[in-house]
Amino acid sequence: MVEKTLEYISQLNMISVVDILLVTAVIYSVLILIRGTRAVQVLRGFIGLALIIALLSSIIALPAFSWLVGITLPTLLLAIPVIFQPELRRALEQLGRTGNYLRFFRRSQENKTIVALKPACLRLSQRRHGALIVFERDTGLQEYIDTGIQLNADPSPELFLTIFNKTTELHDGAVIIRNDKIAAAACVMPLSTSSLSDRQMGLRHRAALGISEVSDAVTVIVSEETGHVSIAHNGRIIRRQDPARLDSILNAFLHRQPKGKGGSA
Repeated sequence: MVEKTLEYISQLNMISVVDILLVTAVIYSVLILIRGTRAVQVLRGFIGLALIIALLSSIIALPAFSWLVGITLPTLLLAIPVIFQPELRRALEQLGRTGNYLRFFRRSQENKTIVALKPACLRLSQRRHGALIVFERDTGLQEYIDTGIQLNADPSPELFLTIFNKTTELHDGAVIIRNDKIAAAACVMPLSTSSLSDRQMGLRHRAALGISEVSDAVTVIVSEETGHVSIAHNGRIIRRQDPARLDSILNAFLHRQPKGKGGSA
């Protein structure tokens, strides 16, 4: 085994190294795209099925089983674009969004959305006006933006207060932030099926948890019942955040890499 490995290494040239690096880059990009999505479980199922088929085929001869695999495998390959349709759409969307490649260099700049949201959340909390603000990150949220009223407006405390005023038509739903713009308001979010430990957490918290389970978005929730400010991210809700420190808390969430999911807090 060692001799064969050394023989393969000795046959490597510059083109072979570039070829291996390109394949590695493609596989890594695919894993990054599906990280934190439901496609991970589907991919694990495909890999597990492939390993089982390979193991059975190598141990014993199974003509009928091999025939069944032979006629169903092409169908499974054709089904992959359908199963991974959200991830493929997100990948094409990201390729067409040149601003994402410059995001690293903009991190040191002051986020005007967070600056506007901090005083707005403080006043919403004092008035007991419910609010749901979703920050889009790597996972595209266009399908949820399409459910609301598209604004593409510059953020300001007054605009946030107007949107979430109980007398307006836009207050019932989520605001989605994309590229430091209020992309849309009154958006419908997916509701989480996870159980919430606190009965004071209602539909807004369930919607915030739901969007955090299917994307890497960071969501700010202002409770209409208690006025408490909470943050949902990566399948967790962190409650009773200090509105006066909301800017530093959001910057910490938005500028760090996503980690594994945990339970709601």
